[in-house]
This record gives sequence, structure tokens and C-alpha cells, in this order.
Amino acid sequence: MKAFVPALAALLIATPALAGQAVSLRSDTTDADGRITLGELFDGAGAASDVVVANRVGPSAVLEAGAVQIAARRAGLDWANSNGVRRIIVRQGSDSGVAGASRGNVEVLAYARSLATGELVQPEDLVWIKAAAGPSDAPRDADDLIGMTVKRPLRQGAAASLRDVSTPQVIKAGDIVAVTYEDDGVALTLQGKAMSAGAIGESLMVQNTASKKIIETVVTGPGSTAVGPQAMRLKANRNNTLRYAAR
Repeated sequence: MKAFVPALAALLIATPALAGQAVSLRSDTTDADGRITLGELFDGAGAASDVVVANRVGPSAVLEAGAVQIAARRAGLDWANSNGVRRIIVRQGSDSGVAGASRGNVEVLAYARSLATGELVQPEDLVWIKAAAGPSDAPRDADDLIGMTVKRPLRQGAAASLRDVSTPQVIKAGDIVAVTYEDDGVALTLQGKAMSAGAIGESLMVQNTASKKIIETVVTGPGSTAVGPQAMRLKANRNNTLRYAAR
């Protein structure tokens, strides 16, 4: 402990000399020994390269960008985070392992492995790379993709796009669901049988278990759908989102 105190004091004294040193997030955020350092996260870390900011236990670690920014600032580094990154995914290895992860002008999310249709995107499936340009609908944050369902086979190293994923299905074909109508303080609910699977905001045909009539509803959550004004609003919001994603 006595030996540690002088070393810590020396680090604190040295920190002001590094104040304001601009750095940029590396394209290959990987580490080989489980100790994640500023030098592994940033280009231009200089004398602060060996400062440990986190430990990786498994094949990957997900760091909150805000906490990393604070740690960098304490070590005298200035990461502007102009792209608004919220999470940094650090993977095991001496390089990014992502095809085409060459340095470029912009940081984009790419797939760290190939993904099959229907898989859920996990934090370890994404990595930041630098490229000359990204897709027109490139997500600004990993949170836009994590937990979403893959719509088509995705190749390792491909730049991520919002077109690649969809909201996970919360109702399966044959599920008994609640169908709700709400308007001007009036609320009515009946039970129905889902005729197909559906995700939140999608149209879903439901058979009334009492009358056997089939009605068109909109999925509002696990086991629940809506008709009437609420359904129209949800459907309109979903259509606006899809139009934006298709640009």
C-alpha cells in the first residue's frame, strides 16, 4: 500500500500536463489481456495509454460512453464524442476481426459476426469501425439495434443499417390476446385469438372468441391489441418510422 501511494500521487501530478489532449475513438476497440486501457480505446492517448478504465471478463465488454469520457478527462484526454456514442463495445483480440475495418472519416456500427434471420442483436454482435461513409439510415447508437430482430442474413463486417432489423414479435399465432377500444373516456375489452404473429405497431387479424368474427387490430404489447383511434395512432407512428428508415 505504501508503494502504491507515491505512484498514485505521481499520476495525479502528471495529469494536468495532459489536459485538453484531443483523442478520437479507435476503430479497433479490442483488448488482448482483459484490461481495457485508454490506449486501446483512443487514438492519440499518449502517456495515458496504459491507464486501465475497465476489465473484460467474457469475450466482450460494453462500456458506457459517459463513464469512459469521464475517465479519459481525469487522465487529461479530451474525447468530444461528436457522434453521440452511448456505448462502446470492446471485443477480445489483437484486432477488430471485422472485414473492411479500415480507417476512414466517420465512425459507423458494423456487425462483429454474421447473423441469421430471426436472431436478436446482442451488444457483442456490434463494433464501431471507421469508414469513408455509412448507410443513409446508419444507427447513431448501438441501442437502436440491440434487442431487435434480424430481418435478413447479415454478413460479418457489413455496416449496420436500420433496414436490417425490426421490432421483436410479441404475439405468436394462436395466442389469446386482449382487444381494447378506447375513446373519450370509454374503454371496452374483449378476448380474441391471434391469426398470425405480430410486433408492436403492426396490424394483426384477431378472431373474436365469442362471435368468431375476424377483426383487424394493432399490436400494443405482449398479449394486447387495440382497435379504434388508439390503433390508428399507433399505425401512423409506425408508418412514419418506416418511411424514415427507408430514406
